[in-house]
Amino acid sequence: MDSLGADPSAPPGPLTHLSLPDSSEARPQSGADGRSLPGSWTRSASEPSAVLREGVRRCLQQQCEQTVRILHAKVAQKSYGNEKRFFCPPPCVYLAGPGWRVKPVPGQAHQSGETGSLVCGYMGLDGASGSAAETQKLNFEEQPDSREFSCAKTLYISDADKRKHFRLVLRLMLRGGRELGTFHSRLIKVISKPSQKKQSLKNTDLCISSGSKVSLFNRLRSQTVSTRYLSVEDGDFVASARQWAAFTLHLADEHCSQGDFPPREGYVRYGSLVQLVCTVTGITLPPMIIRKVAKQCALLDVDEPISQLHKCAFQFTGDHPGGGGTYLCLATEKVVQFQASPCPKEANRALLNDSSCWTIIGTESVEFSFSTSLACTREPVTPVPLISTLELSGGGDVATLELHGENFHAGLKVWFGDVEAETMYRSPRSLVCVVPDVAAFGSDWRWLRTPITVPVSLVRTDGLFYPSAFSFTYTPEYSARPGTPGAPEAPAADADALLESIHHEFTRTNFHLFIQT
Repeated sequence: MDSLGADPSAPPGPLTHLSLPDSSEARPQSGADGRSLPGSWTRSASEPSAVLREGVRRCLQQQCEQTVRILHAKVAQKSYGNEKRFFCPPPCVYLAGPGWRVKPVPGQAHQSGETGSLVCGYMGLDGASGSAAETQKLNFEEQPDSREFSCAKTLYISDADKRKHFRLVLRLMLRGGRELGTFHSRLIKVISKPSQKKQSLKNTDLCISSGSKVSLFNRLRSQTVSTRYLSVEDGDFVASARQWAAFTLHLADEHCSQGDFPPREGYVRYGSLVQLVCTVTGITLPPMIIRKVAKQCALLDVDEPISQLHKCAFQFTGDHPGGGGTYLCLATEKVVQFQASPCPKEANRALLNDSSCWTIIGTESVEFSFSTSLACTREPVTPVPLISTLELSGGGDVATLELHGENFHAGLKVWFGDVEAETMYRSPRSLVCVVPDVAAFGSDWRWLRTPITVPVSLVRTDGLFYPSAFSFTYTPEYSARPGTPGAPEAPAADADALLESIHHEFTRTNFHLFIQT
């Protein structure tokens, strides 16, 4: 134990042995503010209470999480002088999850006849003074899919702000004035205007890569009030004046069936066959050829990389040679096909109408999930820890799992299902924990024949629960034993050997990494 936390000023070194003597309780070394120092163990003085364990189990079973999702563009065009170039598409906030519909927090109960959302918000730019001119109040409204939605339509960045990047700041308040928390968007790049030069792949932050997320909007006669966004409602593609959807832009393969996306990396260029997939519903448009637009014409011979805020058009495949081709178009709120005409003066151009010219822009989203059903606190839920990757080390008696991400702090414990793991705080981007013995998940672990998969979660000191998209799997591996077929196996004698044969695996949605001990 002398090597762990012996010198608080030294940076945490590699962890070589994480077991603790049974005869002593490891207590965190604390600074003057009471917070555990980096590189020290933050272990509870006793086992987690049965009440807390039952509460975690209930959170996992009932799925009572609350999710805050911020959706925004990757770039923002700077305003000049008195002209206010509002962010387009406007930043959106979605509140999802059954936890928002659970009974109100004590002291925030509905009054009789009171309706509407329990939450309101304010959105602005980080580093701003917070004046009414720089923040916008968000009033949430419930949608048919039970999510609550709001957007900030009048946010902009002035030319007096000399930053090259900024973040959006969202403050959520519960009815009654209690602050729920402060949430930040991803970084947004500031640009002066869309680049008209041929894009170079050296300037990749303005290029759009295959597999990235984009938004498409159409603005008739450059009027802001006429802006419509490609979206999905009730399973149909629509042109919405209120809401926008993010679409994954895939480089498609002409030889693959629709909906089959073999992994193709690289940046999207004009003339490429692409497919748009709604990130929420999974609904797709048929494969289309993306074309550059100039002076209301589709340029058929351009193959340069696509850039942020470029004007483009989407040509449906299967057109007869010699015609102008059919293009993705809007008609008020409907999405239709427009028959273009060949340009009489230039054979490599097709004449379009305003409604078939789209502006393309990359988008980002960030989700924060938590559950207040366990917490007996009035403290904000933020900062919400976000797990990005897991790294498994060791094996045998002691296997450790390192969590990489952001917003970590010393007041967090890692839980495997309803079992608390011994946790070490290393930095705001790293937590290390000891993988619990498989015996913690049931007395019949010696007879384990099928994998046991448990979710990985984080629990704050005050009981605030943070679910994640990750899970951990204990997988037994067997070899045939010599002896009479059908004879009973020796029960406890090979228990240690069985435990040694347990494989550890962690998974994330559509992502698998397998590590053998």
